[in-house]
Order: sequence, then C-alpha cells, then structure tokens
Amino acid sequence: MRVRLALILLLAALASTSPAQIPGLSKSTDAPAPETPTDPLGRSTPRGTIVAFSRAVDREDFNNAALYLQLDNVLRPNAAVLASELAKLIDRELHESLGRISDEPAGDLEDGLAPDREQIGPMIIEGQPRFLTLARVKNAEKIDIWLISADTLREVPALVSAAGRTWIERHMPRALQAHDVLGLSLAHWIVLITILLLTLGALALIAFIVRRIAPRVVSDPVKRRHWDAWFDATHRPAIVVLTLIIQFLAIPPLGFPLTFRVVYARIGLVVLALALAWLLKRVITLMFAQARTLVRGKDRASTQSLMLLAERLIQALLIVMTIIMVLILLGVESKTALAALGVGGVALAFGAQKTVENLLGGIFLLSDKALAVGDYCTIGNQSGTVEDVTLRSVRLRTPAQTLVSLPAGSLAQTGIENYATRRKQLILTTLRLRYGTSVAQLEQILAGIRALLEASPAIGQGDAYIRLVNFGAAAIELELYAYVLTPDAEQFRAHREKLLLEIATLIEATGSALAPTTFVNLERRAD
Repeated sequence: MRVRLALILLLAALASTSPAQIPGLSKSTDAPAPETPTDPLGRSTPRGTIVAFSRAVDREDFNNAALYLQLDNVLRPNAAVLASELAKLIDRELHESLGRISDEPAGDLEDGLAPDREQIGPMIIEGQPRFLTLARVKNAEKIDIWLISADTLREVPALVSAAGRTWIERHMPRALQAHDVLGLSLAHWIVLITILLLTLGALALIAFIVRRIAPRVVSDPVKRRHWDAWFDATHRPAIVVLTLIIQFLAIPPLGFPLTFRVVYARIGLVVLALALAWLLKRVITLMFAQARTLVRGKDRASTQSLMLLAERLIQALLIVMTIIMVLILLGVESKTALAALGVGGVALAFGAQKTVENLLGGIFLLSDKALAVGDYCTIGNQSGTVEDVTLRSVRLRTPAQTLVSLPAGSLAQTGIENYATRRKQLILTTLRLRYGTSVAQLEQILAGIRALLEASPAIGQGDAYIRLVNFGAAAIELELYAYVLTPDAEQFRAHREKLLLEIATLIEATGSALAPTTFVNLERRAD
C-alpha cells in the first residue's frame, strides 16, 4: 500500500506539472523561442571545427577541408596545401586535450579575446608558444560558424618549417611510417602497443614488489589482514585505471593524428569509466565490510544487515551512473540520457511494482529491526536462519538445509517470530514419577529440585517453580517451569541437559524413580 500510494502521489505531481511543459497545453501565451540553426558541417563550435577539419584532411577530402578555412583571394589557390600542412601541424604540435577546446557556439567568453575570436593551444615551437586562432563569421545562410582564421593560415608555412619532427618520425623506420593500418601508420601502432605493454608490466612489477615488502613493514596481524584484503581487491582495477591515464598523457606528444586521438579518447574514456566503476565497487565493498566489523551493541545484527542492504543500493546506483556516463561518452546528450533514464525509471516503477515493493519491504524490515542476518525466525509456516536480505527477498536456511526465498514485500502482512531477540529461553516440562513414591519422598524431591533451581546461576529466580500438578493414570505428574538466562540455543540446551540430569540423580537418591513407559503389544490372532 505504501508503494502504491507513493506512485499515485508521483503521478499526481507529474500530471500537475506536465501541462506547463507540453507545447500547446501551456497556459502561457508566450511564443516558444525559435531554435538556433546549426551548421551541417559541424562548424557551430570551435571544437567541432577542429575535429571536422582533421577528419576531412584524413580522408584526403581537401575540397571539404577548405570549407573550414577562412580563405581570401591570396590563400584560396593554395587551400589544399595549407589544409594538409595545417593538419600535420595540429597532429604534431597540438598537445592540448580536446576537452579543453570550447564546445559552446559562443566559444570561451572568459579567455580575454574578442567574442568572435578563439585561441587553441599553445603549440610550443622553437621554445615559443604559438596558438591557432579561429574566427566566428556568418556563412551564406547567415548562420554563425567558426573557421580557422586567415591570420593563422598565413603563418602555417613558417610554423611548419620551424616545427621539429616527432619522436616517431625521428626514431622509427620510414617503411613502418609509410604503411597504414586502419588509418594509422605501423610505426604509431607499434609505439602505442609498446607503451601499453610497458605500462602494464611496470605497474604489475610495482604491485608485486609492494606485495612482497608490505608484510615486513606491517607487522601487526590485524592490520596486515586489512592490507591484504584491500590490496587483493583493488590492485587490478587500479592498474587498469593508471594505465589508461598514462596512455592519455603519453599519446599527444608523440604526434598521433588528431582524428585517431578523438576515437581513442572516446574508447579509452569508456574503458576508464568501467574501470573506475570496478574500482569503486571494490572500495565500497571493503569500506562497508570494515564498517560492519566496528558495529557494537545489542542491535549489532540488524544494523549490519541494514548496512549490507545500503551497500547493495549504493552499488546499484553506481551501476546506473556508470551507464549514464558511458552513454554520454558514446555521444548521447546528457539531457537525453537523463530523460531516457527518467522515462525508463517510471516505466520500471509501473512494470516492476512488486520488485519496488519488495525493496521497500526489505528496508522497512531492517530499519524496524524485525530481523537480521543470522537470526532464527519463523515466518508464516517457514522456519530457519536468515541467511541473506537482498534487494528483493529474504532467504531462510531451514533445519533441513534447504534454502527458502520469501519476497520481502509480502512479509509486511506476515507474522514474524524472531527467536534471536530472546534474552532468555523457557524450560517447560512434565516430570512423571512412578506410583509407589511416598509422600515423604515426594516432598524431598520437590524440595531438592527447588534447591537446584535456586542454586543455579543460569536459571532466572523470579518465575522458576516446580509443582505437583496431577495424579495421572500412570504416574504422578510434576510441572517444571524455568527460564535459562541465555539467548544462545546451544548454551540453552547444555543448561537444560545439566538440570535434567541433576533432577534424575536427585530422584534416584530418594529411592523413587521416573515412571516407566508402557508399551502395548498388538498381536494378530489367526481365527
């Protein structure tokens, strides 16, 4: 009912706000703002211009590449040569991360330049910083676009002649530089793979050395166990994360083509997001495991179970955030990704009402401290030890060692008998003495058992008793009622066994005995 009420309130809130957001249903008379026209060639932002220009040159489409240049009558005849040389200059000397190039139609308004100018760089040539300048102009359709400025194009021949060769051009064989595979020379592929393998090998070697040195530095056994747990869980994802970061830092200075850096950065960032999620998931697990060991007090079990459920919720949230990040890195707009997530969340809420109900039911059970992992409970007609409380169900391990999974949402309407909350456990049994026991013996037995109850520190003194209750058909019946002051089932069984043995010894010492069991033998007589 709580879940359904929450969904009804949510729908009411959405219904009350949606008319103001749907075109045509708004009560406002203001006309919607016209959409800003965009350039089909991707020149609406500085970053789009640089990336699209590099892709055109990479395809050797110099006619299209010229559309990204601010050409005048002097520069136009040499447009193809200028585009080729400028692309090489960008590949060799532009080490700036693409993420730092503005992706806004207005550019970076805080760079101190005129609103229609944007600088990209610096490129360090002969020890001096040089910048690429972009100019914002209007095309034939009166759309604002960014072009590589004519001032920069005039400086390209001098910058190319002053720029040195990259490390790959200086040290790798020309034959490897001349052959391309998937748009990248063999020399670049060899360097890329070599850096990757060397980074992985170096980090793995460092991890091996740290693993060997740590036991000598950390002498305390408890701290060493914590260190080993953290190291074993985190060193692999940490190696992947550090390898990717080193790759991102090493590639730009080596002169890799900008188009390759764009694709590689997108793929690498996706892998980095997944690796970070892997690392964070391990860290969250370790932090919660360590926090659970620090919980003290009588509600320790329920608090630990609630922390376990919180850990799973945080990990689920981490997965959702990782999916959103991956979608954004793959080119989906952030607003679109969040909107899709919101629509998917509403659809999931309607299509998985029982799952949401079970999730909230598990939270309510743990927050109300009705049960915890390790408790022995009876739920409905099922009895067993609570083995786990997941996001959907409560799992019981029965005495027959079978595993029963009960939906957490249904437990709100089911009686739960939790034996683990007992502070003491009851001994209630009937002692049967044989007929022939004298009154003196009977009084001696009653007095002796009362003395045993009073002398035992494990027996509660306020409500324990032994009474003559009946003269039955086959025995004299005594009722024993006593609480053993322990919540532990095994300790209870041990104290009960000791008490019953002492009572049996006392009965034998008085000359009486427990009533024998009467067996009735039935024989089939042949007529």
